[in-house]
Amino acid sequence: MNTTGKHMISFPFKTGVSKMKVFVLLMLLLTAVLNLESRAQGVSKVGTTAAGFLAIDVGPRGTAMGSAYVSVADDPTAMYWNPAGIARIDGFEASFSNTKWIADLSFNYAAAALSLGNFGSLGLNATFLTMGQIEQTTVDNPDGTGVFFDAASYSFGISYARNLTDQFAVGVSGKYINERLYNESATGFALDVGALFDTHLDGLKLGMSISNYGTKMQLSGRDLTVQVDTDPSISGNNPNINSQLQTDAYDLPLLFRVGVSMDVLKGAYNSNLILSADALHPSDDVESVNVGGEYSFDNLIFLRAGYKGLFNPDSQQGLNLGAGVRYNVVGSTTVIFDYSYIKFGVLGNINSFSVSLGL
Repeated sequence: MNTTGKHMISFPFKTGVSKMKVFVLLMLLLTAVLNLESRAQGVSKVGTTAAGFLAIDVGPRGTAMGSAYVSVADDPTAMYWNPAGIARIDGFEASFSNTKWIADLSFNYAAAALSLGNFGSLGLNATFLTMGQIEQTTVDNPDGTGVFFDAASYSFGISYARNLTDQFAVGVSGKYINERLYNESATGFALDVGALFDTHLDGLKLGMSISNYGTKMQLSGRDLTVQVDTDPSISGNNPNINSQLQTDAYDLPLLFRVGVSMDVLKGAYNSNLILSADALHPSDDVESVNVGGEYSFDNLIFLRAGYKGLFNPDSQQGLNLGAGVRYNVVGSTTVIFDYSYIKFGVLGNINSFSVSLGL
């Protein structure tokens, strides 16, 4: 009997198996829609955008789950996956991750988020993709000229998120983007928006985000200044007129994500098992689906696995694995170490590490 006079909502999930069936049905529906749209799209548009580093997934936890993280993100890396996720943070959290990316590139991500109570949550983040110096070569000097150069890509962002209700949260990020190649550079600005919905139905959560909606990027710099003879047919004119070459401007890699996740154990036997699936619609590739899962015991030990790039026939990514451990230092202070292994086909394997602090 309901003695409080309030109506109680029940959800017909009796076991973890029943919950898993519902999750699988939702995942199949999601993948079917994306598979049909991907077939209709035809052209992938790979390599047609600037600042491709913005599409590199951050954080070992999310990548170990096959990058199926848009509805799971609840840590500082949420500013990449879904800015609404930092609304779930209590107190203060900071995270730093390092990834040895393909072609000897170094990919680093640092972020911190602070809960402002009823005023929401505020976060800052920075992304760095860097490389070592390379010696310049020319047709006349194929073994090198003795001049060295490098390239790098950076992004600095600020995020704000708020719980509008106990079930629904929204978030937005603004970021400054810079790419540099030798003496040329390009800058841009972008916005990310996201939303999270906790159904309160046995751990079922929904998430969506739109990333990298912003300006075009165009390289400029002193190496694009050249000296030309505007009319070689005229004798005696100045053959060294300064002229400026102009490069094309390119869009940012716009990405739409929508995902679903469910905790099918919800603390049974001191364990949790989160299953998740994301559908992706990028502006510079075909649609694809990511799936993953995370098993945790006593909120101390975490095992993760996932698969990225389903329905993308040209994807080099696939199986991802990872693990994590949480250590309670004193009181509510915790330190978390995470690791992920990413199988990247002909491009080799990638290892990612992170350390996070919670206060």
